[in-house]
Order: sequence, then C-alpha cells, then structure tokens
Amino acid sequence: MVIRGLKALALMLVSGAMFAPAQAQTVDVRMAYIQWVPDPGPILSNVIPEPEDAGLRGAELALADNQTTGKFLGQNYQLATALADSAESATQRFAEMQSQGVRLFVTNLPAATLLALTRLAEPDTLIFNAGAKDDSLRTEHCSANLLHTIPSYAMLTDALGQWLKQRQWEEVFLITGPTDADKHWASAFRRASKRFGLEIVQDRLWTFDADLRRTASKELPLFTQGADYDAVVVADVRGDFGEYVPFNTWLPRPVVGTQGMSPVAWHRVVESWGAAQLQNRFRELASREMNSEDYAAWAATRSIGTAVTALGKVDPKAIRDFLFSDGFQLAAFKGRKLTYRDWNGQLRQPIPLVHPRGLVARAPFESFLHPDTTLDTLGFDRPESACRING
Repeated sequence: MVIRGLKALALMLVSGAMFAPAQAQTVDVRMAYIQWVPDPGPILSNVIPEPEDAGLRGAELALADNQTTGKFLGQNYQLATALADSAESATQRFAEMQSQGVRLFVTNLPAATLLALTRLAEPDTLIFNAGAKDDSLRTEHCSANLLHTIPSYAMLTDALGQWLKQRQWEEVFLITGPTDADKHWASAFRRASKRFGLEIVQDRLWTFDADLRRTASKELPLFTQGADYDAVVVADVRGDFGEYVPFNTWLPRPVVGTQGMSPVAWHRVVESWGAAQLQNRFRELASREMNSEDYAAWAATRSIGTAVTALGKVDPKAIRDFLFSDGFQLAAFKGRKLTYRDWNGQLRQPIPLVHPRGLVARAPFESFLHPDTTLDTLGFDRPESACRING
C-alpha cells in the first residue's frame, strides 16, 4: 500500500510539472539617457541656477516606477547615462550606445545636437526629446525616430495667450532678451498673440548689459514707458533682467512670461490629481524639487515602461506604433490622460500657469474649442505643421 501510494504521488508530481505554466522569461529593457546643456554664460542677476542633474533625476524616478511594475511581469529595466560636456561628446556617446544594441534613448540636448542624433539613428532606434523646446522640431525638422515630451515654445506661449485672452488682458508690452532662446520664446508668443486676438502695443528688445541689482528701480520704469497696456510679457529664458521687471514697470501692471506668472511643463506647486505623491517621491530621490526637464524625462521613460507592459516585449518599432495607437494613454498626474500627436510626435499635455509660490491656472481653457481635443489648441495643430511622421 505504501509503495502504491508513493507511485501515485510521483505520478501526480510529474503530471503537475507537465501542466504547470512555464516560468516567464525575463525581458531586459535597455534604455539610455544622454544630456548636454551648453553653458548659458554669465547671468546678470541673482537668479537661482537650474540643477545640473535636471532631467536625469526624472528619468531615474521613472526607472524605479517601471521596475516596480516590471518585477511582477518579468521585466528588468536598465538605464545607462551619459552627461556629456560637448555636442561632439554627446553624439559620440549616442553612437557608442547604439553600437552596443541600445535602441531606446531619452535626451536633454539642444535642437542642433538632437538633429545630429536623428541622422545617426538606426531605423529601429527611438529617441525621446525631453529638453529642446524649439518649434522647428515640431514643424519642419521632423524625424520618424523622434518624439517630444517637453512642451514646445508654441505650447507654452499658447497657454499664456489663452489665459490673457480669457482674462481680457488683450493689450500687452513685450520685452525680449538678447539670447536665441529669448528670441524663440518671443517669436512663439507673437504667433500666440495673433492666434488668440491679442495686441502687442510695444515690442521692445532688451539690449542693456547692466547689472540691475542696483539700478532696476531707475532703469525699468523708463524702459516700460509707453501707451497703455494690460500686462507686461517678458521673454528672458536665462534670467538676466526679467526677475526685476515685476513691481518696476511704469504702469502698475502684472508681469507674465518667463518671469512673474509663467507657463511651464511642471512646477513644485502642482499638487492635484495625485501629483503631490509624485513630488514627494522625487524629493526623496533627488533632495530637491522636480522641474520641467525632470518631468519630461520622467514622462518619456514612463512612456517606454507603459508600452513594454502592454506589449510584453521590447521592440522599438512595436513600442512606437503602440505610442501612436488608441491603446496608449499616459497617466501623468495632470488631470488628463496624455497621448502623442501622430503628425509630429509631440506629447499632448495641459500646461500649468504658475508663479514661484502658487498655481494660477491650467491651460487649455474650456472656451477654446477644438474638433478632436482641446489639448490640440496648445502648440502646432496638424494643419499648421509640415510634419507627417506617422504616415
């Protein structure tokens, strides 16, 4: 009887082994983060500089988020990082990583360097732009390999334009700084002004190289003299003079733009829709606040994780197709599910309008309609872009 029982038990164990599901094979998800931010030059104010690891920490947080889900699904996420000191170094590291088989890249690079990478990219390489806001990347210099998680200048200034219009502050005084970034920002705002029916009653270029820490109260009232206006719009991306414009204008008017109240991808004052939990986890990781570049890198890395979770495999072409499909939505703590525009690869997203200590509003606003989604009232819509990267 004992021998017979042992035989029966052995048969059951063999049978169970035959019909037990095979252990899932581990899927290795190899990603890379590449960053190079040019030295902005001497800044003529006491503005607090951006952290040197802006962007990288966001990618690292998303890596941890991906791993949390991946460990239950047999997915192992790896992130190689390259903090380059020149455009040439960034390009070289990209080529090296690509030769080693990496096909998924998150970048924080100037537009020219980013375009150089797209020319080197293999057909199955996928690059996420988490740093360059240049509108040209979304309207003419497009690549099927390139997606954008950082909002463009047009998206940011359209958000500001909508807010000014709905407040009926329609006559504005525009001040543009001397850098290329200032000029790109101002050009985008001029487009937004025409789009939403604003009038730029004064359009002045800031050409001074004085240190305003001692002379702002004398220089700026004189500079902002002119016809009546409802608000002052500042385009000073680096922060040379814009911090001194509030409370120093000739007329008592609000200051908006790159200083005062600003349109951004992300800010520490964003706390709704679960964002406070994301902010806390980022502070624990980085010992500082999350900024727009961090958020864009987080969104790019999470986009990859979301696609791999849905597909169960690492195939850059399949990931790209999924990101443009109706099945993809990124849960990104902005109150709406985010998707990619299939004509230029831009991630649709609401834009917070903030001042240093509070959230003012969130664009798009309900009064600005669109046949598909109001998120496409921010930035270049399909008819406005020459890009057709998805067919």
